[in-house]
Amino acid sequence: MKANKSSMIILIALILGIVVGYACNQSAATPEAAKEIAGYFSILTDVFLRMIKMIIAPLVFATLAAGLANIGDSKTVGRIGARALGWFLCASLISLTLGLIFANLLEPGKNLNMPLPEVGTATNLKTGALNLKDFITQVFPKSIFEAMAGNAVLQILVFAVFFGLALGNMHNQVAMSLVKTLEEVVHVMLKVTDYVMRFAPMGVFGAVASVVTVQGVGILTVFGKLMGSLYLALFALWAILIFAGYLVLGKDIGRLLKLIRNPMLIGFSTASSESAYPKVMEQLEKFGVSNRITGFVLPLGYSFNLDGSMLYTGFAALFVSQAYNIPLTLGEQITMLLVLMVSSKGIAGVPRASLVVVAAVLPMFHLPEAGLLLIMGVDHFMDMGRTATNVLGNTVATAVVAKWENAIEPVNAAYDDQDEALPEPEERAKA
Repeated sequence: MKANKSSMIILIALILGIVVGYACNQSAATPEAAKEIAGYFSILTDVFLRMIKMIIAPLVFATLAAGLANIGDSKTVGRIGARALGWFLCASLISLTLGLIFANLLEPGKNLNMPLPEVGTATNLKTGALNLKDFITQVFPKSIFEAMAGNAVLQILVFAVFFGLALGNMHNQVAMSLVKTLEEVVHVMLKVTDYVMRFAPMGVFGAVASVVTVQGVGILTVFGKLMGSLYLALFALWAILIFAGYLVLGKDIGRLLKLIRNPMLIGFSTASSESAYPKVMEQLEKFGVSNRITGFVLPLGYSFNLDGSMLYTGFAALFVSQAYNIPLTLGEQITMLLVLMVSSKGIAGVPRASLVVVAAVLPMFHLPEAGLLLIMGVDHFMDMGRTATNVLGNTVATAVVAKWENAIEPVNAAYDDQDEALPEPEERAKA
C-alpha cells in the first residue's frame, strides 16, 4: 500500500471520527449515555494500542542488542551515546524555555480568575515517585521479564546495552549465530509492524470519536486560546528542530520530513508516541540510517527526548498559575525549568503521561493541583500536537547522530512512497 494512500486513509478516519463523535454527542440524552457510547469507540483504540505495545519490547530489545553487537567497540557506543544525550539535553532546554516564553507572552490563563480550590481537592492523578532518586533507581531493571511485560523502554534499553556489548565481545560461532538470529528477529518484527499498522485507521477513528462524543466540538472553542497558544509554541519548536536538522543534514531534511509524515499523523491522531515508534524505525531505514544507530538512539530518545511533552509541562504549569492569579517570579520559573528537566525524563509515551509530571511539579510552587481539571477536558487535543512533536524531535535526533557517525547509506528514493518495510539488501540489488 502506498504511503500517500495510507496517510489519506488515516486522515479520513480522523475527520470521520470528529463527524461521528459530534453526531453521537448531539444524540446522547445524558452525559452518562455519551460516556457509554464513547466506551464502545474506545475499544478500537485500546485494541490498536495493545497491538502496538505487543511489538514494542521485542523490537526495542532486538534492534538495540543486535546493533551494539555489530558495533562491538564500547568506545564507539560511548561516543554515540554522548552525542545523542548532548542533542537531547539541548533540545530539552530549548523545549522547556519555549514553553515558558510563550506562556508568558500569550498568557492563555489570564482573566480566568479561578477561585482557589478547597484544601484537599485533587485531580486523581498519582503524583508520587517523581524525584531524582526514584528516577535513577527505576532506570535499572530487577527483572528483564518484568521490564518487557510492562514495556519499560528505559529498563529494556539498559539490559540490551549490557547484552549487546557482551555479545559483541564474544568472538565465537555461537555468538555470531545469535547476532544473526537477533537481526532476523528485527526483520520479523518489522513485518509484524506492517500488519499491525493496517489497523491504524480504526484506532484513529475510535480515539477521536470517543473524545468528541463526550466533550463535543464546542470544547474546542471554549479553550481555543489555550490550544492556539500551545500550538504556536509547538510550531516554533518545529521550526527550530527542522532548522537544526538542516544545519547537519542539509537539503536531505526535506526528504526526511516527507518520510515521517505518516508516523507523525499516526502519533497526532492517537496521542501516543508508542503508536508511531515502529513506523519511525521503518522510515529511518528508508532514509538510509543504519539500524545500529536507530536501534540505540531512537529508544533512548523515547525516554529522554520527548520535546513536545517537555514544552507542554512548563506551559501547563504557567497556565494554572495565571488561571488562579498566583504569579511566579523569574527565579521561580527558572527553578521550575530545572525541576522539569529532571522530572520529565522517562515520561511514558502514552496519552496524558505529561499531566502526571505537571501534577507532581505544581505543589512545589504552591499551585493548586486542581488546576489540571481546567486542562483535562481538552488535554487530548493538545496531547495530539505534542505527540507529533515528540515523533519529529526523535526522528531528527536519530538522523543527526547517524550523520555525525557517517552511518547514513544512500537508499533508492523509489522506496519512499511504499508503505511496507524496506526490502532486504539482496532483494534491493535484484530490483
